[in-house]
Amino acid sequence: MAIQKVLIVDDSPTERYFLTDILVKSGFSVSTAENGEEALLKIKADKPHLILMDVVMPGQNGFQVTRSLARDPATQDVPIIICTSKGQETDRIWGMRQGARDYIVKPVDPKELLAKIGAIA
Repeated sequence: MAIQKVLIVDDSPTERYFLTDILVKSGFSVSTAENGEEALLKIKADKPHLILMDVVMPGQNGFQVTRSLARDPATQDVPIIICTSKGQETDRIWGMRQGARDYIVKPVDPKELLAKIGAIA
């Protein structure tokens, strides 16, 4: 399935704006959520084709939300790219173990992000 609808989950308004701008200019339809709980509600209401997930957020962190989505039969087919400032290799490995399809470290390079999305599509 071609990726068209992307959900950006990030507690930073600046980061949400930056990522939305990159994706909209590349032809994606984008929705956003400020935290894990809001993301879970939005995913159930309108399932995206891809999720960009921050890790450090109030409430559930991105690793926890990724794990719950990956374990839920209704959402386990939605690819998740973790998009975080946590750049340690152990963080990347942990994120992938939670069910993420890829991992990108902030600040996000637009070309790298679009290449990673293209590799999943």
